[in-house]
Amino acid sequence: MNTINRTPVNKEVSITGLYFRGGGRQLRSYPKRMELEGQEYTFIESGLHFLVKKGQQLFELFDMTDGVNNYRLKLDTNENIWTLVGMSELPRATA
Repeated sequence: MNTINRTPVNKEVSITGLYFRGGGRQLRSYPKRMELEGQEYTFIESGLHFLVKKGQQLFELFDMTDGVNNYRLKLDTNENIWTLVGMSELPRATA
């Protein structure tokens, strides 16, 4: 049985690339590249997207992967600030 070891990060990051999915009124943007502490990460798959409302604040959460790790990103839609909430290694297949 694989366990996922999630590491909390909670650091502001720069999103240096976006891609768009959907069409018409359903067009949504997703992060494609992220810069954290001078290192750039490129996401390889379309991620999961969640809307979260806390009081009057609206946040968007994105679960993304670069093929090695999973990343949870938060976009504060009022301030347009991206935060890397946490990351975890992808589970490895066992024989």
